[in-house]
Amino acid sequence: MQRNEILEWLRTPAPQELFTAAATVRDRIFGRNVFQRGVIEFATHCRKNCLYCGLRQANTGLARFSLDTEAILAAARTAVEAGMGTVVLQSGEVPHPGTAMVGGLIRRLKDMADISVTLSLGDHDEDTYRYWRDCGADRYLLKMETFDAALHARLRPGQSVQGRLRRLRTLCAIGYETGSGIITGLPGMTPAMLADDLLRLHELPLDMLAVGPFIPHPDTPLRDAPTGAVDEALRTTAILRLMHPRANIPATSALDALAADGREQGLHAGANVIMPSVTPEAVRAGYSIYPGKNASHASVRQTINRLQIRLREAGYTPSPERGEAPAGPDC
Repeated sequence: MQRNEILEWLRTPAPQELFTAAATVRDRIFGRNVFQRGVIEFATHCRKNCLYCGLRQANTGLARFSLDTEAILAAARTAVEAGMGTVVLQSGEVPHPGTAMVGGLIRRLKDMADISVTLSLGDHDEDTYRYWRDCGADRYLLKMETFDAALHARLRPGQSVQGRLRRLRTLCAIGYETGSGIITGLPGMTPAMLADDLLRLHELPLDMLAVGPFIPHPDTPLRDAPTGAVDEALRTTAILRLMHPRANIPATSALDALAADGREQGLHAGANVIMPSVTPEAVRAGYSIYPGKNASHASVRQTINRLQIRLREAGYTPSPERGEAPAGPDC
């Protein structure tokens, strides 16, 4: 897809043709099966100060937590019992001392069940990524948020597009199924910048692609910025599906934070994955990267059951498969 075509789809007053085309492509590759990934958000400590994230180090009002190994394994068992083929370990970005702990967790998760393990743990060196891969990790998600160098540097102080790109290429080269993605509606982002972001994503040998709308957090410097539009995030999801027919693309939790049927809308726009939180109820709401994240007061099992019912009512089948990415390009 060319840049002018992307811009036309982002601006068209009638995007239903785009959504229909994306859903048709998704159905051809994946059918109506939806892969389920249970996300365990096991720690809120973070060394970064990203302006958009509630976990940023400078947020002194956040009650930080860190789950122990047994609590994490119990959450993983809940995911497996609910029919999920993948467990995602996610946390704020912690320094090197956490490396061995994560490695041990990966080994125990792989011994526990026939599941894939995805990591979403931020920036680390190649040795750390290789160690976790050797422990059995299957996938790694490292979102770019935006490829625009100036906007990236402003929103992610002390970090750069090139540094993030190097890590993505390293992850792919050492054998991970590698994922990345962007945030739509970031303060300062334009449709032209978003189109360029999609083209830059297309250049990378990625197996997973994620997009969600910006949601301002009250305890960040962007608290007064406007919320990103659900419609723009859906259009972006659909464009990604057309550009990457075989990629795993989630209907993100941020969509649900802004619309009661946000995940269903994401699936109708071409997504094929859901990633519900299975973090224990006692701390789940504390993983506050944006308002509305993990807002349900129901138990984890109730939340998953309700989501699975929603999917079935929308015409989809929650799949217990691990959901490996189809063969793609070389790194």
